[in-house]
Amino acid sequence: MKATKYDDGTITYPGHPVGPKGGAPVEEIDLTELTAEVVTWTTSTATPPGVRAPNHLAIVEFEVEAQPVRALGQCTEPVEIGQTVRPVYVEELRDPDAGIREPESQEWDGYRFEPV
Repeated sequence: MKATKYDDGTITYPGHPVGPKGGAPVEEIDLTELTAEVVTWTTSTATPPGVRAPNHLAIVEFEVEAQPVRALGQCTEPVEIGQTVRPVYVEELRDPDAGIREPESQEWDGYRFEPV
């Protein structure tokens, strides 16, 4: 879970070839070592094939070099606005056998947010 810093000082997650103000990427910042605050959340009960139900999702905000950096992701359990969470690695965010694509054609791992 890497954020990108650009030569104009902006930081985004996920990173892009060009920053929001036109800057070039100069550094990656590992967000897995940081905690974030839940900005908002929702629970989906009608999930796509292979995604757990209910699926708790949150927009969280990391403080990186005095800048807010937001990310959207699944949560390990229900959360509340203002709660502190941390990213935790999981090998499968969804069931590779439930999709229409060949399982080998994409990555299935990623991060969920866990309350601290």
